[in-house]
Amino acid sequence: MALRPEPTAPFHSVQYALRVLETVSKYGDGVSGARIARETGLPAGHLAPLLLTLRREGYVEEVGDGAYVVGASLLLLGSGAARRQALEGRLQNTLAELRDAVGAAVYLSRYTDGEVSVVQVADGPLTPAVNEWVDFRSAAHASAAGKCLLAQLDHDARRDHVSRHRPARLTSRTITDEKILFSQLDAQAATVPVLDLQEYAVGTVCAAVPLTAGSSAGCLALSLPIQEAHRLRSAAETLSRRAAPVLLALAL
Repeated sequence: MALRPEPTAPFHSVQYALRVLETVSKYGDGVSGARIARETGLPAGHLAPLLLTLRREGYVEEVGDGAYVVGASLLLLGSGAARRQALEGRLQNTLAELRDAVGAAVYLSRYTDGEVSVVQVADGPLTPAVNEWVDFRSAAHASAAGKCLLAQLDHDARRDHVSRHRPARLTSRTITDEKILFSQLDAQAATVPVLDLQEYAVGTVCAAVPLTAGSSAGCLALSLPIQEAHRLRSAAETLSRRAAPVLLALAL
């Protein structure tokens, strides 16, 4: 039975909001405000401002023809595939904002199960991603993201990694000596971006900053064509300053 509030009931009542959300959740393709009003028993004078509040907070979204669907904020409170999709969408939007802020392709990488993994990428026509001419899993010693991840591992974990992925010379700048590589990783300050100055690919420079979220190593990275190398450090600093929203998205 639909809830029929007293005329003096405030529109922001949690009970009314839950009824609205329950109704919207039943209709995957969207539900009109008129149907929401019929099924909840809320008069238009109460429903309109309540829907506005729910839209502003991201719990519902308005689609074509005045219909409403479940919003990302509500999906994030759930579980399963819908929650994962909502998280990935929010994270991708955040990475896209970072891409636009730094003017470069942006990458989210993690070190899981002994391997480097590029989880998500935000690039575009004016900010193309680097050409993965060598599998990133085998090039941790040369890429900014890979070195940033290795720097977060202990000595034994690093040794294990290079025993499985022997450092190969990809360009004339690639470090292949394990002792030199580990020495550089040990000297890397957590607050200073890790750089790749044409170590992975000729014509490309990269930078990466660590992301401390949970127990696994993670990082944000960016890449630029060599013609824009003069922007690398400033872009990396911007990336570092704006990493907080990515951490927040990962923590949800």
